[in-house]
Amino acid sequence: MTSSNGFLNKIIKLENRNFSLRTQKFENGYFVSVSEDNDKIGSMTVSLATGPTPTTTTIVPSRNESLFLRLVSERISTRMKGIALVSIFVKNELEPSTAKALMSEIMEMIENE
Repeated sequence: MTSSNGFLNKIIKLENRNFSLRTQKFENGYFVSVSEDNDKIGSMTVSLATGPTPTTTTIVPSRNESLFLRLVSERISTRMKGIALVSIFVKNELEPSTAKALMSEIMEMIENE
């Protein structure tokens, strides 16, 4: 994991797939990018936690990872009591075990920053 100026970058390999995880911390939230192989902007969701449940909006719809995208966004915004902008670019659908491992890695990056 590398860190500089509020950015954290991490490459992880899961089930013969390489994922690049990038986070950038801001005073009022996070930008998180998950991309497979090459760094690309993909489907995007933003969540804002102002009350007991976050408000979530899809900016760029996902063909197959909308639930994962929403869960990551809402979990981060709720944890940080702020805004979470999350982008994901994957070539194929995520297996449940891969999605769970990615979620754990992302939350670990945010909690350790």
